[in-house]
Order: sequence, then structure tokens, then C-alpha cells
Amino acid sequence: MNEIMSTDRYEFTMSNGYFEEGMKDQIAYFDVFFRRNPLKNGYTIMAGLDQIIRDVKALHFEKEDIEYFKNQGVYSEGFLNYLRNFKFTGDIYAVPDGTPIFPNEPAITVRANLIEAQILETLLLSHFNSASLVATAAKRIVLEAGKPVMEFGSRRTHTKAAIDAGKNAYLAGCSGTSNEATGRYYGVPTLGTMAHSWITAFDNEYEAFLKYAMRNPENTVFLVDTYDVLRSGIPNAIRVANEYLKPNGLPFKGIRIDSGDLAYLSKEARRMLDEAGYKDTAICLSNGLTAETIRDLNTQGAKVDSYGIGDNIAAPLDRLGGVYKLVALEENGKIIPKIKVSQDEIKTINPGYKKVYRFYDKKTGYALGDVVALAHELIPKDTFTLIDPTDTWKQTTITDYEIRELQVPVFRNGALVYDVPTLKESRAYCIQEMNTLYPEVKRLEKPHKYYVDLTLELLKLKRELITSTTESVKAKEKSIGSL
Repeated sequence: MNEIMSTDRYEFTMSNGYFEEGMKDQIAYFDVFFRRNPLKNGYTIMAGLDQIIRDVKALHFEKEDIEYFKNQGVYSEGFLNYLRNFKFTGDIYAVPDGTPIFPNEPAITVRANLIEAQILETLLLSHFNSASLVATAAKRIVLEAGKPVMEFGSRRTHTKAAIDAGKNAYLAGCSGTSNEATGRYYGVPTLGTMAHSWITAFDNEYEAFLKYAMRNPENTVFLVDTYDVLRSGIPNAIRVANEYLKPNGLPFKGIRIDSGDLAYLSKEARRMLDEAGYKDTAICLSNGLTAETIRDLNTQGAKVDSYGIGDNIAAPLDRLGGVYKLVALEENGKIIPKIKVSQDEIKTINPGYKKVYRFYDKKTGYALGDVVALAHELIPKDTFTLIDPTDTWKQTTITDYEIRELQVPVFRNGALVYDVPTLKESRAYCIQEMNTLYPEVKRLEKPHKYYVDLTLELLKLKRELITSTTESVKAKEKSIGSL
């Protein structure tokens, strides 16, 4: 299936309208951003740019797609002819995958003609929302675990989404995935041993463990909770190790516990393994674990060497809610800012073509905050005052900082200009960037709010546009009321 055909219908009805109104060459600016961090988190991990690049490069409509549109009877012949030779010819700027990002700052900016920019909306948001949510869920679990985390969520989501979930979890720091397609196409280490069905398929647990060890001598991790962890599972695993693995010079790599009181069982398991002489045999814990339950397991002194997480990485119980908003039009080389005003303050957007800058403390390397500025503005390199865009009396003056523009050019005039990093490079970069966040921002509960502020010029423009827009609406209401 042609990926672009997964686009929402209204993107095409609007685009057909732009074409018929003679607006196909109108240059527009759109921002991708979100309004709150998911999972009550203090940050979000940027992800999905690699998939966006792949699909934008391949952007086109096939003969069958055009025929499908034609049969709907709602699109003009001129617009359909336009789609026959469609490709992306605009510019895209984006924050690199693996970067911690925050609400109300543009993660992606598109500059293109209205039709191209409009048709990109669903594709960009689909990749951005799903990938960044998975990466964020994985990162908060990885940070809390402090030990290897394996992503096991393939069965909790759609097949294609499962492949991408494994990739984005690895980007965020997971040690591997259970999904073989992720391993094949992205080079992510694949991990896994057995399910309970393997054990119940044999006459007894000992036989199941022994047969598995004979067929997989270098991957001897036994699932020990099918019947009874302490009275059956671990004793049978130790018996197989004593009677088969050790005599043949094979390693007893580990056990996995997937149910019960994991803190208690892991401590007892560790004692039993140690007493049997298997102090290097690892213990893996799984069973619907969240960052919060992992924190509790650590607090309770659970003996664990790794975690297996499925649902709460591949299918987290939240949404990122990324949106795609028109922020400016370009007329005769001049950028005309646009604004969407809402009675719900959080939905009033930041207008204009903008850039995002991050300030780093020169002494500590920690990120001090971000500022969103109009693209033409120059940010001082010595002293800057961060101003809360809502409560402007909240101001923080910073000095002795380094400054970095977060977005990088990805496409220019339709050509890819970004040197796309490998997944391993993005993973290492993510670790590096997360180390620049204060621990308070990464706190699991009630994290410190990271500064994302507007420059005075952008704040002034926003207020002026809100005022002029609301006054215009009132004037029109008054005019209509006098008829």
C-alpha cells in the first residue's frame, strides 16, 4: 500500500480547494508540536524523524490512487492531474531523534506550498505521535530500572507498529526487542527464550527445561513460574543445570519470573541459585511492569538483573497529542504570521516562523531551558532573561551559557540535506542529551517543569494577534447583529 494514502480525507478536500482557488503556489509554514508531556512525565523523547524522511522521499501517488480519487467524484480534473506528478519540493526542519523535547515548542517545521504542506499532515503526525510516545515510555522505564530492559510488546500492538515500537524502544535505551523484523530491518538485538506453552506441551517441567537446553544450549534462560516458582520452577532449572548444563560445559544463563510477588520471589530465587552455586545466573522479571512498579521493586530490594516489558512500552496508556498548525504564510518574500485563537488558552498557538534554542550551563553542562524565537531574531550569547509565556512576572536571567539551535535542516527544495544518523548513533545521542537534564526534570512523580519560554518579540506578536483577531470577531458579530 502507498503510505501517503493513509492520509485523512480532509487533507485532500482542502488541497483540492486550494488548487481551485489558485493557491497551489502559496508558501505556508506549519509547526508540529504537542501541548503536554505524556505519562505525567517531565520530558518527551523526539522520535519518528527517520520514518518521516523515508516516506517523504517516496512521496507520490500511483495510477490506482488517482483512479480511486476520480471515482469519488469530488475532486477536480485539474487537481487530479496535479497529483499525478506530485512530489515534495519544500523544506523541512526538525529536532533530531533522541532529543528530549517539551510542550509548545516546534519539533518539526514545514515550509512548502499549501497543498504539499497540507497533505503531509497525517503522515508527519502519525509517525511523530506514535514513535515519540513509545520512546518516552521506554526511556522513563529504562531510567527507573537502571538495568537492561528488553522490549517484549509485539503482541500488544499492530504488526507494523510493533516493528517500529522495537526500534524506538531501542533508540530510548532498551537493550533489545522480541520482534525479529525489528532485528532484521534495523539491526536491533533480538531476545527471547520460551513461553509457558513450551512447558505445558511436555509431560513435566523438568523435561521441558531439559529439552529446551538441549536445543538452545547457549540461550538457557528458563521460565520458572508455570506451576510454582520456588517448589518446582527453580528446583527443576537447577536440576537441569546440574545434570546437563554443567557436565557439558554449558552456561546456566538465567531464569525469568512472570507472575507472583516479584520482589519476594526474586530474593528467594537469588538465595536458591546462590546456594546451588549459580551466583552468575541472572534473574529477569516481567509481568505488566511499569516505571512505578520497577521503582517499588528496587525500593523493596528485589534481586533482578534485567526486565522484560511489553504493554507499557509498545502500547502505553496515554497519548502524545501532537498537532500540526499553520503558523505563517509567505507573500512576496514577506512572512505573514498566523494564529489560531481559542477560549482554551492552551490551544492558542504561537504564531510565525520560529526557531528553538536550548541554553546549557557552561559549568555543569545541564540544560537551563529553551526559548522559542521568531526566525529572524538573534539570541544574545552573554545574558538572557527567560520569561514565562503565561505568567510573565516569572523571569529568570541566565549568564555563562552555551546556546544551541535544536532544529536542523532535513529537506531543502525537496532534496534530503540531512545526514541521517544510524540507529545506534541516535541511541548514543539520546543518552548524551538525557544526561544534560537536571535529575528533577527526570523525576518519576511531579517532575520539575522545564522552562520553555518565548522571546519578548514573539510574546508581543502573539498578544497583538490575539487582540486583533478577537476584536475583528467582535466587529463582525456587531455588523451581523445590525443587519
